[in-house]
Amino acid sequence: MRRNGLLALVDWKALTILVALMVMGLVNLWSASEGMGVPFYQRQLLWLAVGGFFGLLVFSIDYRHYEGLAYLLYGLGMGLLVVVLLIGVEVGGAKRWIEMGWLRFQPSEYMKLGLVIGLARYFYRRPRPRGYSLRDLAVPFLMVLGPAALVALEPDLGTALLLFLIFFGVVLFCGIRRRSLLILLAALASSAPLGWSLLKDYQRRRILAFLDPYSDPLGSGYHLIQSKIAVGSGGLWGKGFLGGTQCKLQFLPQYHTDFAFALLGEEWGFVGCAIVLILFLLLILWGLETAFKAKDRFGAVIAVGVTAMIFIHVAVNIGMVLGMLPVVGLPLPFFSYGGSCTVAHMMGVGLLLNVRSRRHLLAPRRT
Repeated sequence: MRRNGLLALVDWKALTILVALMVMGLVNLWSASEGMGVPFYQRQLLWLAVGGFFGLLVFSIDYRHYEGLAYLLYGLGMGLLVVVLLIGVEVGGAKRWIEMGWLRFQPSEYMKLGLVIGLARYFYRRPRPRGYSLRDLAVPFLMVLGPAALVALEPDLGTALLLFLIFFGVVLFCGIRRRSLLILLAALASSAPLGWSLLKDYQRRRILAFLDPYSDPLGSGYHLIQSKIAVGSGGLWGKGFLGGTQCKLQFLPQYHTDFAFALLGEEWGFVGCAIVLILFLLLILWGLETAFKAKDRFGAVIAVGVTAMIFIHVAVNIGMVLGMLPVVGLPLPFFSYGGSCTVAHMMGVGLLLNVRSRRHLLAPRRT
């Protein structure tokens, strides 16, 4: 009875938005496959099926049970990040994947969910109605510093920064004292020179290319220049399905992964891009609404953390494609080709549906 009641309370509007994004992403990858001669969309369909299975599994378990497993899941994620540095597969100068026979996966993608659940337990167990002080935030800060440091060593600066942004979004939602927030922002600003000195040469070149891509048009600025040309050439209605010459003629690399939105803009124009942005906006607003309507703080923080993860991926990827942000290599959920990112985001949506559906079935817990 409870299981049937839970299925009856599933938010089918959100599932419709998700299916629409997945279908559009598959169509986009179909076009990319035709241009590169590799069946990316067939492989992505497989990853969506795998992600759907794990998303359903995550959804089917009462999210309150994850509280007892929170630190175990977090510790497992940390362990995998250490393993990937020791025996991980190196691709393009970065160790980000663990290979087990035919299976290759990226632990940092799943660490995002482990961090969200770990933070949710901490803030649920330690409510501060008047806001959190810097002392209160010391432990959760260390919780994000550990995985971020390991990810940065791979190196993957984009994902490391994303972990900190998830933490910052959760803190803002849970509440932070104004004085503590001002001190935190001042500390971040003052540490910028140190951060710059720690960057690798290619990372500095990417930031400088963002400021002036034409200073190195055939090097660090190449992706930004070609991406903006591809999106701009699409005009209002685009060049049509399979008609993206800028991408298909290989002027823009990686248009099946990090620059999938550029291919979308070239073939489907402003209208196609606007539809995708509206769908993502609806999904993000739905996630925030889920957080505010959750029965307890644990579920609310899970919802905020997952929503922040999706929002940051979308904002940074599209900002990167349009030349509004430096190239950092964050994929666009449900559009960029990649198994780990796809499965992790499907599991994240499963968590959101879990919190959303059970708000009608559960009695409020202490917060």
